[in-house]
Amino acid sequence: MKEKIINPASGITALVLQIILFLVALVGFISSIIALSNNQPYEGLWIATVIVTSIVAFVLFPILLLGLKVVNPNEAAVFTLFGKYYGTIVSPGFFFINPFCTLANPTVKTPTASAVAAGTTAYTAPSKKVSMKAITLNNEKQKINDREGNPIEVGVVVIWKVVNATKAVFEVDNYKEYVSTQADAAIRHVARQYPYDISQDGEEASLRGSSGEVSDELRRDLQNRVDIAGIEILETRIAHLAYAQEIASAMLQRQQADAIIAARQKIVEGAVGMVETALARLAENKTVALDEERKAAMVSNLLVVLCGNRDAQPIVNSGSLY
Repeated sequence: MKEKIINPASGITALVLQIILFLVALVGFISSIIALSNNQPYEGLWIATVIVTSIVAFVLFPILLLGLKVVNPNEAAVFTLFGKYYGTIVSPGFFFINPFCTLANPTVKTPTASAVAAGTTAYTAPSKKVSMKAITLNNEKQKINDREGNPIEVGVVVIWKVVNATKAVFEVDNYKEYVSTQADAAIRHVARQYPYDISQDGEEASLRGSSGEVSDELRRDLQNRVDIAGIEILETRIAHLAYAQEIASAMLQRQQADAIIAARQKIVEGAVGMVETALARLAENKTVALDEERKAAMVSNLLVVLCGNRDAQPIVNSGSLY
């Protein structure tokens, strides 16, 4: 549905004219009653005047007051007239429109009269205007599967706002619930495209290691879903990310094992380099001449010392090397 922006008449001007009309009608009504009570001539004319002025003062004036509408900043008012779309006011101010127009907003649910009478709900007159402010949706944690099939928990914060109030009101049943539902679907769709953790080579994007890329992809996916409702997604952020409870301990052990292996690889690489340097310096400086067997023993001892989990206990050899 195409949005029709309307610029109605000033509410202040309309209110002043209505008050003047009411006062004139009230004076005419009182004057006619006095004339009839005093048996003035033209009795039929005075009776007609009483009827007309009473209709104006007590029927028409209250109806005209219903046409006065106030629109606050960052709000939009969508109106219908006898079941048809009338127009939308997006500018803040005090306006006068057709008094038979009604505000349309499917997200506002008025408590029933029986519930209000029973006192089960605190009744306040709800505003049916559509808020154009930025709204934060804190999505509940969902249990889904990543690309590798691991069950994980994901929670997302979505910041959105209405940019087309007409679409938001008429194109979907309840635009707030629609955003929440589509956010759930977008999270599931995007999370299945990435593994939870960073791969061994570190080049592949993951939910944990590429949160910025994942958030951008989630925002684009969600924006495509809510365009029909005239909603703009300002930002999406992953607020919670963890393995599901049933596999959390196993995955923690796996992460610890990967960290230990990576650390050991670094230690071994460094130890081998140090041994090579030591042998090269001994040979270069001709500090001691070692045969292959002694070199192998020295290499073994150095690797044990450098790669061991605990500090080595030195043993002093007071005898001959051979």
